[in-house]
Amino acid sequence: MATYSSNANVPELVTSAGPAAVFVWEEFVYGRLRNRHTRRNYSHAVARFLAWCEYRGIELSRIAPRDVGQYLDELEFAPATKKLHLSALRHFFDQLVSRHVVILNPASSVRGERLQVVEGRTPEITVKQARHLLGSIDTSHAIGLRDKAIIAILIYTAARVGAVARLRRGDYYDAGEQYCLRFTEKGTKTREIPVRHDLCGFLSAYLNAARLEYSEKSTPLFRTTIRRTKRMTQNAMSAGDMARMVKRRMRQAGLPSRLSPHSFRVAAITDLLSQGVPLEDVQMLAGHADPRTTRLYDRRHRQVTRNIVERISI
Repeated sequence: MATYSSNANVPELVTSAGPAAVFVWEEFVYGRLRNRHTRRNYSHAVARFLAWCEYRGIELSRIAPRDVGQYLDELEFAPATKKLHLSALRHFFDQLVSRHVVILNPASSVRGERLQVVEGRTPEITVKQARHLLGSIDTSHAIGLRDKAIIAILIYTAARVGAVARLRRGDYYDAGEQYCLRFTEKGTKTREIPVRHDLCGFLSAYLNAARLEYSEKSTPLFRTTIRRTKRMTQNAMSAGDMARMVKRRMRQAGLPSRLSPHSFRVAAITDLLSQGVPLEDVQMLAGHADPRTTRLYDRRHRQVTRNIVERISI
């Protein structure tokens, strides 16, 4: 079977279809897909399908809805992943049609698997567990203060770990009446979230211990360390670094290994909804464009289910 390398410029099936097809591929990947994560996922999905077609001797201009449907049937992926592949194919062939490379979009009439998600898969960390985790961290040195500040931000702002990793010194600032954090979210969207008093204390203690109070605004807010030493580098912690740190701290605190940085986001959203905070306000904090996405993080109905099953008298 023909393969696609991330280092290759254009899939073979596109190259063999002529310069116009090559132009569409480059326009699609480098022009239309501005988010790097979407670019990686969509280009991989389309290239995988084109390699499948090339292996079967199907030319680009002769790809039919049957081929798209058969390909999706053979994919051993979750329904959500299949929907991503189908979306990528629809967008790519739309470009081919608009540039008159093919006549019709073979993916437009193909229906994806029905996917109904009523609750996200991310496990929730309880209030008791979150408090225990914060209290278990040794804050006698800058690294402990750093880790506590990161976890507290995840808890008290419901921010994604990737947004926390992108924070710079200048993103924590005094807005006059209160301190704020400016997050750069997915799609380069920026959001300003007020810092509650205890989180402000955690951040101030960390900045003082790490001697970052008066550092340049463009420098990373949270920095890596040199192996097991307690000396910080000038390099920013990545989202992966923070995720591994959170996992390590949870393990040291004796918390379940299935919990992750995203668990704090679930807990914060559920806690606010449980207190009667309007969904629209929680949606704004979470940075969701659609309130249905916010509802996926709501775990309140689990308590109702638990209460009901406990009443079974068998």
